[in-house]
Amino acid sequence: MTDVTLPSGGAAAAGASSATTASDVMIAARLDRLPMTGYQKLIFGIIATAWFFDSIDLGSLTFLLGSIRTEFGLTPAQAGFLSSMSFLGMFLGAAISGMAADKIGRKLVFQISMIFWGLGSVWCYYAPDATTLGYARLLLGFGMGMEFPVALAIVSEFVPTKKRGRYLAILEGFWPLGFIAAGLLSWYFLTHFTWREMFLAQAIPALFLFVVRFFVPESPRWLADQGRSAEAEKVMAEIETKVLQRLPAGAKLDEPKPLPAVARGERRFSFMELWQGEYAKRTVMIWLVWFFALLGFYGLTTWLGALLQAQGYTNTKSTEYVVLIALAGIPGFITAAWLVDAWGRKGTCALMLIGSAIAAYAYGNAPNFTMLIVFGLIMQFFLFGMWSTLYAYTPELYPTRSRATGAGCASAVGRIGSLIGPALIGVVLPNLGNGGVFALGAGSFVIAAIAVLTLGVETKGRSLEEISS
Repeated sequence: MTDVTLPSGGAAAAGASSATTASDVMIAARLDRLPMTGYQKLIFGIIATAWFFDSIDLGSLTFLLGSIRTEFGLTPAQAGFLSSMSFLGMFLGAAISGMAADKIGRKLVFQISMIFWGLGSVWCYYAPDATTLGYARLLLGFGMGMEFPVALAIVSEFVPTKKRGRYLAILEGFWPLGFIAAGLLSWYFLTHFTWREMFLAQAIPALFLFVVRFFVPESPRWLADQGRSAEAEKVMAEIETKVLQRLPAGAKLDEPKPLPAVARGERRFSFMELWQGEYAKRTVMIWLVWFFALLGFYGLTTWLGALLQAQGYTNTKSTEYVVLIALAGIPGFITAAWLVDAWGRKGTCALMLIGSAIAAYAYGNAPNFTMLIVFGLIMQFFLFGMWSTLYAYTPELYPTRSRATGAGCASAVGRIGSLIGPALIGVVLPNLGNGGVFALGAGSFVIAAIAVLTLGVETKGRSLEEISS
């Protein structure tokens, strides 16, 4: 079993809490020195698959909203309110799950999230009216909101530093893939069934929680940070064994590179830590970015299909065009996944936000259908690049003891923006038209970009323990 020796100065500085800190540092160093093998990719693949299913659940409303409006006779404002119910649930889920994951563990909370969104999907199928459907979407959104911060914490704590940004960005890349799948599935179900059967089908992937239960271990970083050193050592040893099994015969693990021990106080979760010292500035920045980025994103994308239908396109045609536009999200997240490690999180995030703003404004003022599609493709390229960067950046800003809380609260604030966005568009659309809708989205992205550029800190190439102590 490999180990790590702490520098004498760091150990002395740690004082009374040196033993606990040493355990943290050893686990972190041992994780970061592991080569990226099929074992870590298996864990990543499981989390990414669950992320993909969530994307289908949330994205499906973009394609089904027109049919739901027709069946229940909803006004634009009522349809916007219905869309916002998912985001209200996500706000509650993200806020609660982040704190829970920092207190009781990543793995358990992740499994619970799947139960909620599975039940929510089934309820959507049986909803007899728009009010009941709204409550069902609230429950579904709660489950989805629970999953996001926990998934980010798991991936960021298992993937080595050199690969962390790339894999977090790729994780978000499963979102446009899920959005495209949602469009294709919606087209199929609207052609052969109704929107209800689409929601029922989306409940089936909730069974994926059993895969998580048996194949994804608890984060050894979190266990060590909680002072559960024996459990952390056991999980870490199992991880090292499984990594070695996937290396060529006779291969050995590199010695961990020593990391500095840092003096810390009492080892417990505290929401107020997000507002202390260096974290206060980071919290203000990331909350602003999440709020305005999601207000713009969901305000626009939730209404894409309905806006096309308002211009005379059928449900089927509008779905086809939205799926076509979403295809540009694939090269968008691939580009972002490369840029976050090659250039950095801060610059890439600002670039994607500014690009989204310009493209959104151009889309809302497109002179003809051809340019509408062109600007739509460009817009989705930057929007999904924005998402990838945002998800790579957020969990790196906080220490292990409050990483899920920090990511969860940022996501929750973003859900307030996503809650306001669709409802606000429902009010703006009748008064200012498509141009006003997309100008609103563009302005939101500009504000988010300014927050990153003025308050952001670069995290590229730094271990989680170096970024946050």
